[in-house]
Amino acid sequence: MMKKPVNTKQKDLPGKKEKSSIDIEDLKYRGETGEIQAHFAKPKGNAKFPGLVVISEVFGLTDHIKDVAERVASQGYIALAPDALTQFGGTPKNIDEGRELTRKLDMQKTIKNFVAAVKYLKTHPQSTGKVGVVGFCWGGGMTNQVAVNSSEVQAAVPFYGMQPATEDVPKIKASLLLHYAGIDENINKGIQAYEAALKKAHVDYKLYVYEGALHGFFNDSNDARYNEAAAKLAWERTIPFFNQKLKT
Repeated sequence: MMKKPVNTKQKDLPGKKEKSSIDIEDLKYRGETGEIQAHFAKPKGNAKFPGLVVISEVFGLTDHIKDVAERVASQGYIALAPDALTQFGGTPKNIDEGRELTRKLDMQKTIKNFVAAVKYLKTHPQSTGKVGVVGFCWGGGMTNQVAVNSSEVQAAVPFYGMQPATEDVPKIKASLLLHYAGIDENINKGIQAYEAALKKAHVDYKLYVYEGALHGFFNDSNDARYNEAAAKLAWERTIPFFNQKLKT
C-alpha cells in the first residue's frame, strides 16, 4: 500500500477538458433493464479509440460526472457515462433525491446495465475493442463489481469504492488502479482483505491512499470534500494507467 500526504489548495480542476476537441451527445444503449440513458463524449473525427465507462457517485449522473466523461474524451477515449437512475426518469436535480433513488436500485440488474455499457463501447464503430472503467464513491464500488462481472474489461480505476466479496476477486481479469481517501473509515476498513485477496489471486493492481483527503476528494463541485492536490495526483496516475493498459 502506497501513501502520500496531500494538502488542500485553491480549486484547480484536474484534467480540464478541451471541449473544442471533442463531440458530445446524450444517447441510449440497451441494458438489462431496457434502454439506458447516457452521456457520451469522443474525440472529433473518425479515428478509433479505446472506450471508458464512467460511473457516477451515489447522486446519479450529475453535471460533474458528465464533465469527467468529457475530460476523459479529451485524453483520447470514447467515454460513456450511464445514468443509473434511468428507470426513475433520470437523475433528478436534487442530489439528496438522487441518493435516495440510487438506494432503491436492484444491485445485480444495475451491475448488468454497466456491463452492457462495456459491451456497447467494445463494439462501437470507433472503438479499438479495448475498454476500461472508472467510477467514484458508489460508482467506485460498481467499478469493482464490473471488473468482477465482465471479462471484457482490461483496466479499472475505482475511486474510494466499496470492495467486492473476497471470494469474487479471482474472477477479476482487469488490471486495477485503486484510489482511497485517507479519511474514509467505512470504505477503508475493507482495504486489507481486498488487497490480500488480490495478491492471492495474482491480480495486477496498484493501490494508493491519499492521506488527509476525504471520501469524495475528486469531486470539484463539492467544496466541502474536494482536495485539489489529491485529485490532481490521482488523475495524473489514472490517465497514464489507462494509456498503458488500453493504448499499447
